[in-house]
Amino acid sequence: MKETQRSGCPINLSLEVIGDKWSLLVIRDMMFGNRRHFRELLTKSDEGIASNILADRLQRLVEAGLVSRAPDPTHKQKVVYSLTEPAIQLVPVMAALGSWGRRHLPVSRELSIRAELLERGGPELWDAFMDELRELHLGMRREVGARSVLSELTEAYLAEVEAARAPHIA
Repeated sequence: MKETQRSGCPINLSLEVIGDKWSLLVIRDMMFGNRRHFRELLTKSDEGIASNILADRLQRLVEAGLVSRAPDPTHKQKVVYSLTEPAIQLVPVMAALGSWGRRHLPVSRELSIRAELLERGGPELWDAFMDELRELHLGMRREVGARSVLSELTEAYLAEVEAARAPHIA
């Protein structure tokens, strides 16, 4: 993280860590897309991040303690990126940003369905999602048969993508 800070304001300090154009989108893709490798983050983002920018943001997020980096046990030359607890605790922030965007910006149905579900589910759903992220990224165990919020969000997104592709009958 930067040595110099503009002020001790918590909003300012938060923005110094995640307030650039790409950091929250990288976290979003790790959080909602379960993208854990550089190539996935690079090629599966709708926004088209450049590889040098992605490398820089991942390094910044690691230095800030929001993302961890470890060797991939399945491939010698790859690394796996994981969300840390501070990043997982951004779920309510992401839900609030998505909710605000749905209300005030010209969003697409398929890309806003997850935000809608998070808004409807509220803190109870956010807590369940954070527990699932802790299992996926931190290796913490959950109850057997615990709800998969990530699957629910992904299925809703895919259903909206399919509906958007289907021919409309008049």
